[in-house]
Amino acid sequence: MGFPSIRQVRAFVVRGGGGDYHDQGRDHWIDDHIATPMSRYPEYRQSRQSFGINVLGTLVVEIEASDGTIGFAATTGGEPAAYIVEKHLARFLEGAQVTEIEKIWDQMYFATQFYGRKGLVVNAISGVDLALWDLLGKLRQEPVYHLLGGPVRDELIFYATGARPDLAKQMGFIGGKLPLHHAPCEGEEGLAKNIDLLADMRAKVGPDFWLMYDCWMSLDLNYATRLAQAAHEHGLKWIEEALSPDDYWGYAELKRNVPKGMLVTTGEHEATRWGFRMLLEMECCDIIQPDVGWCGGMTELIKISALADSRGVLVVPHGSSVYSYHFVVTRHNSPFAEFLMMAPKADQVVPMFHPLLLDEPVPVNGKLKLPDRPGFGVRLNPECALHRPYTH
Repeated sequence: MGFPSIRQVRAFVVRGGGGDYHDQGRDHWIDDHIATPMSRYPEYRQSRQSFGINVLGTLVVEIEASDGTIGFAATTGGEPAAYIVEKHLARFLEGAQVTEIEKIWDQMYFATQFYGRKGLVVNAISGVDLALWDLLGKLRQEPVYHLLGGPVRDELIFYATGARPDLAKQMGFIGGKLPLHHAPCEGEEGLAKNIDLLADMRAKVGPDFWLMYDCWMSLDLNYATRLAQAAHEHGLKWIEEALSPDDYWGYAELKRNVPKGMLVTTGEHEATRWGFRMLLEMECCDIIQPDVGWCGGMTELIKISALADSRGVLVVPHGSSVYSYHFVVTRHNSPFAEFLMMAPKADQVVPMFHPLLLDEPVPVNGKLKLPDRPGFGVRLNPECALHRPYTH
């Protein structure tokens, strides 16, 4: 007996908030004075939302099979991505077999290459791809991690990204990644403040707890080199996404410049196997950090990870909840995972996509054993208002 075909693809946006970590409102550590590429403009320095990080919003893709089974996924992209899904990508899915994931991905990517390749278009492709994997898992009554080859470890271990690594240590995480607060435009005083914050946090967590700095594309090569060298005294484990994602040459130089033993990591805003091939072949980093909701989906992340594995480079996906957890648990070169602290003060462990997703698992004492529910194992919250802005 064959699998059902795909009956319909639907794209929704969330109205009234929920599930988008770029839109957390004021007084949240995520929207504090954090170094960004826009920090050079004083009017956009205090809040990332001031320059529009929250304008896109959440995209939810639903794929319904001919037997009525529905797979879904959530990522970023909002109404522009919903338009792409409904008006362009749907034609490659409806009527196709659910199992034709490779063919569908290939058609979506190359049909959009003339205006896509990265960014918003690949976000949309990623959402569709993840929804397909969720649907396939539900039809087979298996979790996605079984479809990917099965777990290689009993449980996931996590580091926490947030403003309070000292609290993360108390919660059982293996490390804490801090947002870098001051950009190069804030001069020597800003650099000193960055180092002082790290030193203060090191004193609170002790010598063995991992501390990392997330620089969010905000630095130049000289500043990143100076930051890394000054931070080495305080045991900085890695410096993350220090430069523009397009500056492969700068990353290669930074990797040569940092103190011995410090890692250079990047890739959150990179996409597809071709983008990551550049990072790997030019020896830009020690760890790549693709976001499965932005890099091309699960289908592409498999290829990206294989490239990295062939070069002995670790793959630690950017925090994306169950969508990355199901992958990480199946790969030896993904030894730990990222957990984004979504509580406003980074003082509680709460689900990343709350309230949009139900049954979303969270770490306990920094560890998580994935449930064996079909697909990605989560449900859409019927109380969250979804709006379908386009139809095809």
